[in-house]
Amino acid sequence: MEMLTSFPFLLTIFWRPLRQFFIPVFLNCWLAKQLLENLFNDLHRVMQKPHSALQQRLMILVATILCLIFTCMCGVEHLERADSKEDHFDLFEAMYFTVVTFSTVGYGDLKVEIWPSRLFIMIMIGVALKQVPLQLEGLAYITIMRKKQGGTYSRHRAQTEKHVVVCTTTMQYDLFTDFLNEFYAHQHLQDYFVVLLSPCELDNNMTALMQVPMWAQRVIYIQGSALKDQDLIRCRMDDAEACFILSPRNVMDRSEAAYTSNVGQRIRNKIDQQTILRTWAVKDFAPRVPLYVQILKPENRFHVAFADHVVCEDEFKYALLANNCLCPATSTFVTLLIHTSRGQEGADSHSLWQRLYGKCSGNEVYHIILRDSRFFGEFEGKSFTYASFHAHKKYGVSLCGIRKVEEGAHIQLNPGPRHIMRESDTCFYMNITKEENSVILKHSNEEREREKTAVEIAKTVINYTPEDEKVEQSKLETAIAGVGTVALELHHFAGGGKTPTASAAGTPVPSPECRQKYMPPLGREAAEKRVLHVRLSESGLTLDTAAASSASGVDRNHLMPPAGDDGLQGQRDGGDGQGADDAPPMPRGREGRRASIMPVLEMMSSDPEDEQLKDEKLLHAQKQVDIEGEEDVLLWDEEDPATLLIWDEEDQWIKGNPPIIPYIGYMPAPCHLLSKPKDICCLELDKKCDHCKWTHAAEYNWPNNNIIVAAESAALGMVNFIVPLRQHWRPKHTLKPIIILLEEKPGTAFLECIRPFPMVYYMMGTVENLDDLLRAGILQADTVVIVDKESSKLAEEDYMADANQIVAVQTLFKLFPHVNIITELTHPSNMRFMQFRAKDSYAQKMAEKQKIETSKGSNIAYMFRLPFSAGNVFSASMLDTLLYQSFVKDYMIGAMRLLLGIDQAPGSGYLCELRITAEDMWIRTYGRLYQKLCSTTHEIPIGVFRTQSQPDNKSEVGMSRNDSSYCMLSVTIEEDDSSSLGATEERKEIAGIVRQKMKRLDLPEEEYDSEVSDKRNKISYVLINPAFDMKLEMDDVIFIIRPAGGPKTPSPMPPRRKFSSRRRRPSADPPRGEPRAEPQGSNATADARL
Repeated sequence: MEMLTSFPFLLTIFWRPLRQFFIPVFLNCWLAKQLLENLFNDLHRVMQKPHSALQQRLMILVATILCLIFTCMCGVEHLERADSKEDHFDLFEAMYFTVVTFSTVGYGDLKVEIWPSRLFIMIMIGVALKQVPLQLEGLAYITIMRKKQGGTYSRHRAQTEKHVVVCTTTMQYDLFTDFLNEFYAHQHLQDYFVVLLSPCELDNNMTALMQVPMWAQRVIYIQGSALKDQDLIRCRMDDAEACFILSPRNVMDRSEAAYTSNVGQRIRNKIDQQTILRTWAVKDFAPRVPLYVQILKPENRFHVAFADHVVCEDEFKYALLANNCLCPATSTFVTLLIHTSRGQEGADSHSLWQRLYGKCSGNEVYHIILRDSRFFGEFEGKSFTYASFHAHKKYGVSLCGIRKVEEGAHIQLNPGPRHIMRESDTCFYMNITKEENSVILKHSNEEREREKTAVEIAKTVINYTPEDEKVEQSKLETAIAGVGTVALELHHFAGGGKTPTASAAGTPVPSPECRQKYMPPLGREAAEKRVLHVRLSESGLTLDTAAASSASGVDRNHLMPPAGDDGLQGQRDGGDGQGADDAPPMPRGREGRRASIMPVLEMMSSDPEDEQLKDEKLLHAQKQVDIEGEEDVLLWDEEDPATLLIWDEEDQWIKGNPPIIPYIGYMPAPCHLLSKPKDICCLELDKKCDHCKWTHAAEYNWPNNNIIVAAESAALGMVNFIVPLRQHWRPKHTLKPIIILLEEKPGTAFLECIRPFPMVYYMMGTVENLDDLLRAGILQADTVVIVDKESSKLAEEDYMADANQIVAVQTLFKLFPHVNIITELTHPSNMRFMQFRAKDSYAQKMAEKQKIETSKGSNIAYMFRLPFSAGNVFSASMLDTLLYQSFVKDYMIGAMRLLLGIDQAPGSGYLCELRITAEDMWIRTYGRLYQKLCSTTHEIPIGVFRTQSQPDNKSEVGMSRNDSSYCMLSVTIEEDDSSSLGATEERKEIAGIVRQKMKRLDLPEEEYDSEVSDKRNKISYVLINPAFDMKLEMDDVIFIIRPAGGPKTPSPMPPRRKFSSRRRRPSADPPRGEPRAEPQGSNATADARL
């Protein structure tokens, strides 16, 4: 090319005629193109600029096209000058002709006339057809490869935008979807970008997800490793707001399947090792970036202790499962609490429990400084219990903890009445929305005057006297909207707030015209806010809600006693003490007044004798305080008081920290322990040794029903299952034996850890084997916990990983319907198969309900599945949102660890339960129970677990026939398993097989109950922070936070099982009146008084 364009110029110097010769100088553009390529290569080499291949390819393609156009344009213009016509092409016309020709348009308005021009055009078209496709191919290849690698997050975007980085090994659709839904559920995170760093390529599901418009502009995928600095530079790790390092739990390396033992533990260790290296790499590269790390095994947690937030799956999993055995549905309570929801699930349902359950599920934990709070600011200088009770009464929020302003201060759950609220305290509370999104509205002057007139008329009608005016000067009612801003409306009454009591002669009632005249107008903002109004009723002055409140089925802030709560109701109903509802009669004290509830004190008395107030009537559970205080009690057979139950352990119990620390970083908690740990040979339940001769659970004659934990292999994290069940504040007579059913032989380290705990054993076997279950004592068990199997993840189809557990649970459900089964699943979507009944129409309606909630965008659409609402199913993936929420609420992980008993903090309370019995129904409402607990034992209720029978829905079904909007979600449960003749025959066949097995194992056949449990017709659900005036029902279980060092446990007495008559000691040995040393494992020590 240089010879063609430069050598002719040298000849013209010596030979003048050659100066008329045309030299194609325009061909030098190709030399310029080559020089430009070399220039860019040298520039990149000197500047060490990485990842410039795409830019260089694009530059070469553009330069090639420009050179082709320039060459063709100049050649055509020169050759056309040889035409005899005078109107030959100029440069612009030549360029126009070239572009039209190369683009294959060919308008025909310009054309070449001579054959050299035509030949030149054909040559240039051939060159273009060769060069351009080659350049396009190289560019397309680099683009495809770059797309697979995810490109680069630019430095400019990192400096002008906010982004977080998510590091993981494998790209799992469910894992990443949960992260995005929870992360972007918070309003102020909408402008954040998510950079996903993973060494794996996107599969089809992930590719489709990345193309969804909701995520396409906010999620950037980069293929790479966190261990490579180049990849960390590509995702701008040093400029990130946070880095989430997630552990893939649903992945099984098939190369590990060759090992015959501890496959699951090997896999989990391998995943944790990868997580640890990623955490170290990110900390080394960007030490200032906050780290949010997910680890699987607790023994690996200390390697990443430097991270800002760490969630250990095994710690939370086993602690949740243990608390599930004590406080039913604790896993459901925590899952709903750590998921972001607006409480709109079930709002359009005609079933009351679905509306109530869905609304309460919207409660979350929020925080605010006391001096900035309108909820709690007025309680500065008051006790914590006083602030908690009155905040719930006035605003419907549950104050559950505080954190002092001192450096290094920890969260304290229910610090007790001796903590005085200070303006610098950070308050932690449960509510549907945070206080900053709440608006407090006051009545206008006109409305206030109308209410004042209504109050004055009410006083006149019901013979109100000045003596009735008490301390209360105003009534504050709240109504919480389901979405967006919360409207809090204040109703100021000029007079007192006490509902007067009627005289014996009866009470005059205002006429309907009078009530209508002074009824405040309804419907103001009724579509968005639930507003409270004053109304006049037959029982006097009460408060009512607008129509919008009744639409949801939840009157959240009706603080007045329910109908029939005073003496007036009983007189109207004929003096039988019953109201219009079906509530039991209220117990009455002196002068016909019901038993009083002491007020919650603003300050605790300095006199220790005045610390606990005395009520005229105690709850049934509080009556057990004196019984639980006597630890030295022997257990005698209820059928034969002269017979003392025999125990297999002979040393006394003590209280203290476990002597062996299972792993580094474990925080020991005081527990019930054996003064002398058992020998390792005595830990195996069904094996005889020199110290124990029994071979199955029935021979041990435990006083309480046992708990069976079925797992694939023993893990050190199981200590977090045992410790909550052996905590020191639990009375000895309430402790239940624990049998760990393992498929693989446990290691010595695990056995050494469980040796000091009383009534803890292990046994080799599986839940699929009926003989193993019978020897483990399933007939004496009230709870069976089935832990997820790691080896099941070897299934070819991911969602088949739970097949083993699901079928095993279904078998237990058929064979032993009385047992409460708690199952851990790998995939939450498989919970629909738990306790499956093909003809259960109610379960089918719940499946339709889940589809409806999913279509509405709910993050917890599975919440209406009956096994989940009852706490019978749990998945570790539900805990992932706890790590995600900690980005916005940095206190969530610590608060949940304290709540579940994983950690202990000075002055912090702990979670326990309180069961409402028939004797406790006088308390009537949740608000009265709140006051009762705060004024006596200083406990804070935070939720209710309710079990109720499926109601008769004939009226609802009849209504649905005339209402097209009603989707008939409430139907009667069909008893397909017991109503038909075939089901009866099946039960007989099952009973025959089980009794045959029991006979072979030398077990009493009469202990097997083949009847179908009535709990199949029950619906259980959790209510987080219910309304103040919600009526309590019998057998409600209240979630309470007990203060540290508070009064003795008021937990209910557990039901005692009927003992087997196989092992009893004669009454003469020892004599009844002779003191006897306490057997190791008994629930009490010897008492000389017996």
